[in-house]
Amino acid sequence: MTHIARRMFGLLEPICLVTFFADECNEELAALGHRTYWDGYFASRAAPLGRVPAQVVHAAFYSFAEGEAARHIPSAWETIPPEASLAARERGSAASLRRILGDETAGSPGLVRAADLATKAATSAPVGGRVMYAGMRSLAVPSDPVTRLWHSATMLREHRCDGHIAALVGARIGGTEAHLLDAAARGIHPPESFGRVHHLPKKLLTAIMSGLRERGLLDADGRLTDTGRETKQRVETLTDELAAPPYDALSPAELDELIAELEPITAKLVAAGSR
Repeated sequence: MTHIARRMFGLLEPICLVTFFADECNEELAALGHRTYWDGYFASRAAPLGRVPAQVVHAAFYSFAEGEAARHIPSAWETIPPEASLAARERGSAASLRRILGDETAGSPGLVRAADLATKAATSAPVGGRVMYAGMRSLAVPSDPVTRLWHSATMLREHRCDGHIAALVGARIGGTEAHLLDAAARGIHPPESFGRVHHLPKKLLTAIMSGLRERGLLDADGRLTDTGRETKQRVETLTDELAAPPYDALSPAELDELIAELEPITAKLVAAGSR
């Protein structure tokens, strides 16, 4: 089922990306009073966990450098309840999907069927060891098909992210290290220029890069070594393996149907850059 997990990731990720790339979600969160993009991001994504301290959000998100979560949590919740941020994220994301897909696709029987099958998969996996997924599972599933498709895709994304974190921890790769290795694998050079990490203190990035070189994952020029490529591939393979359980709930015919219904939806979103 690992090939199914990888295929479903490719089909579902563009549905989730409207939350981060399109305007509507940011506008909804700003209207609540969140001052910056990152205030809204941390407040709304972490909201299913409840009013947990920054250390818990840092651990659950994993990919952010030490102290980044604490710049937004709990201050982002002091005047705006987590539930309000969560609802704004859902409204904005669904509005983006409707705009990009258009009335014909957004109101089609195919989208309804995709939402139903994605929800069946998303609500069927064990929650043990899946903190962010468990938080999403605790929420009510929306009745509106477009919103339900986004909600279920996001559940599956958090399920996959939880598994990816487990794979990284097992490989002894920290969150910032993962970003640097990913940048190197994409051919971004130097890796420190990658958008997810370039804002971090130079001294910190230098230390992390030195550590990756000492472990033989990067060469002196900051490029992936054979060991680095093999390590990254092991992490990705295990991530796919750990992401597979939700799709066990679907029959082969249902999986084929879900893929067929998602393909035109995803194609539209990819063409728009999920914006």
